[in-house]
Amino acid sequence: MTGHYNDKDKDYADDYFAKRLEAHVGVFQRIASDREFMGNIMEIGDKIIDSLENGGGIYLCGNGGSAADAQHIAAEFVSRFYKERPGMNAEALSVNTSILTAIGNDYEFDRIFVRQLEAKAKSGDVLIGISTSGSSKNVMKALEYAKNNGILAVLLMGGFERSELKAVADYIVKVPSTDTPRIQEAHIFIGHVIAEYVEHRMFG
Repeated sequence: MTGHYNDKDKDYADDYFAKRLEAHVGVFQRIASDREFMGNIMEIGDKIIDSLENGGGIYLCGNGGSAADAQHIAAEFVSRFYKERPGMNAEALSVNTSILTAIGNDYEFDRIFVRQLEAKAKSGDVLIGISTSGSSKNVMKALEYAKNNGILAVLLMGGFERSELKAVADYIVKVPSTDTPRIQEAHIFIGHVIAEYVEHRMFG
């Protein structure tokens, strides 16, 4: 602690932290009281199990922090969560910079994910699109392609009203917040729960 950090500064910092923690806890309390929300998460987990057991794969996509979340969740499937077990087939569509820049340059940025699905994905696979706002065009195009081609389309987003999304996703998981950091914190929790559940059911 430096000499410039006085008691008033410390009180302000402590209060600032406490308010952010209160907001974080509030989101999870709302989730914990919503049995339909929790049931949908478990149902998505069961659909992923069905896909993997039938030779399918899980694809994930997002932009910015959501791209990092997609990569993080994919790693939980491919490496391990708690158990020593075979790797599960999962891939984040945001990690190959040559593919991303080629598609963005040759076509358009909105197609960076859907073009990869055209090349790799098949009926029976699962796509998890992550967009805090629910309005990322490249994620929406990927979900639309998935739903039209027998790929389960799952959207993780925040608590925004986007009535048009019902046409592009089979499951829409809306975190009860419109604050981007709080939404992203919940998205990682949801990804962890799904990965742990799938691992437990398949190898437990």
